[in-house]
Amino acid sequence: MKFIDEATIDIAAGNGGDGCASFRREKFIPKGGPDGGDGGRGGSVWVAADRNINTLIDFRYARRYQAENGEKGRGADCYGAGGADIDLRVPVGTVITDADTGEKLVDMVAHGQRALLAQGGRGGIGNLHFKSSTNRTPRQFTKGEPGQRRKLTLELRVLADVGLLGLPNAGKSTLIRAVSNARPKVADYPFTTLHPHLGVVRVGPEQSFVIADIPGLIEGAAEGAGLGHQFLRHLSRTDLLLHLVDCVPPEGNDPVRGARVIAAELRKYDQELYRKPRWFVLNKVDLVPADERDALLHEFRCRLRTKAPVFAVSAATGDGCRELVSAIARFLATQRAKNAKERGDVDARFSTNDTEDIRGGV
Repeated sequence: MKFIDEATIDIAAGNGGDGCASFRREKFIPKGGPDGGDGGRGGSVWVAADRNINTLIDFRYARRYQAENGEKGRGADCYGAGGADIDLRVPVGTVITDADTGEKLVDMVAHGQRALLAQGGRGGIGNLHFKSSTNRTPRQFTKGEPGQRRKLTLELRVLADVGLLGLPNAGKSTLIRAVSNARPKVADYPFTTLHPHLGVVRVGPEQSFVIADIPGLIEGAAEGAGLGHQFLRHLSRTDLLLHLVDCVPPEGNDPVRGARVIAAELRKYDQELYRKPRWFVLNKVDLVPADERDALLHEFRCRLRTKAPVFAVSAATGDGCRELVSAIARFLATQRAKNAKERGDVDARFSTNDTEDIRGGV
């Protein structure tokens, strides 16, 4: 299935039905009085998060959604039927914004979450409600209210604990294959990854985390080079970024310069994303002699002037991957305990007493 993470749609709630001006007319009952009923309410447009959906492709081709109008009121005290609501099902992690005002309406972060997007119009009042001792033959009634209409932007942001980023061919897809159950395409040419991939990393019988792989960034992504910043939004929910660096880049490119290029693109895209904890992972160390690896790590740290953790791994052979996964698990446990404490969660399962806070950043 084609991966679609953006869509623009038009929605319209149903209009309320008009009230009715009617009078009771039956044999042997003179002056029966008003009996016009109210109009029915218009149907509303709701949105629901569904974990069984992983793309917005349905909204790419069907772009207009209209709820039913309410029926008009009728005589004999008959009220009009209300219009049926409609539910739009979206993937968990979808952010819905009003396209005209830019207002963020709802962030669908949990399966089963439901929110109102457009309210149906109220039905009009029939003349039955206007009768009084001084107004015995009312002919007044009110029209139904129009339903809300909106133009919406839907943006999918995947839910992951850890995000991978780096230059093309840094080995992100190979790494996610090595540590998780994801099986993205791996090839010896740039931009083999064209859309995000999620993988579940099992650390223990009851401990796991989700890692996300996105297409590689290149210099000038802010101006649209390569795939641009199109997929960086999928890293916005992560607690940790893993910056993969090819320690033996082709054509004599400098690994430190490549790391600075990615940092600059992150800063241009979003300052909040740039400030997230970011660890460096030197990949393909199997191509470096064993006695030169420590010197390579030391040189990388010194030249980049970073206090963030730096790991040396080989995604192809699995060397160093277990240590990396264990460090990530400890960091996430610390973050979860911290978040639970901030929420006042007395049932937090994670404790900061036996975990090491190895949060880092450039």
